[in-house]
Amino acid sequence: MSANATITCTGIPLPIVKLNRIVLLIGILAAMVFQQPIVTSVLFFIILFSVLFGRQGSLIFFIGSRLFAKQNKDAATEDPRLMRFNNSIAAILLGGAQIAFISGAPFVGWIFSGIVAVAATIALAGFCFGCALFYQFNLQRFRLFGNRVPINEQRTA
Repeated sequence: MSANATITCTGIPLPIVKLNRIVLLIGILAAMVFQQPIVTSVLFFIILFSVLFGRQGSLIFFIGSRLFAKQNKDAATEDPRLMRFNNSIAAILLGGAQIAFISGAPFVGWIFSGIVAVAATIALAGFCFGCALFYQFNLQRFRLFGNRVPINEQRTA
C-alpha cells in the first residue's frame, strides 16, 4: 500500500500537524542561533505554498505522509481549514519578517520569527493559539452572518 493510500480521510493526521510545528520551531531556532535569516525565508516559502495550494503544495505534508505512513492510518486528524488558518498566520508573520530583514530592521524580523516559534512551542505543549483565534473568527462570523454561508463560500451540487 502506498503512503498516499494511507491518508484517505479529509483531515490532516496529527503526526503531520506536529511535524509542521516542529519544523517551524527548529527552523526558526536554528536561524536565530546562527543569525541566518535565509532559513526563515525558506520556511516562509514552505508555509506559503501550503497556504496557497493546501496539502498538494505542502512539502511538510509530502514528507510527513511518507515518514509517518503507518501512524497516519490510525491517527486522529485536524480540520484542514484550521491547519491552513494557522499556516496563514505563520506565513503573514514570516513574510513580515522577510520584509523587515530586507528593510534593514533585523531586530523586527527576529521578533516576527520569534512569535511563530513561540506559537509553535505552545502548540506542541498542548495549547494551540491559532486554534483559539480560528474559533473566535468563526464565532464572530456566525454572529455577523448567522448560519447563512456567505455567497463566495456556497457550494453547488
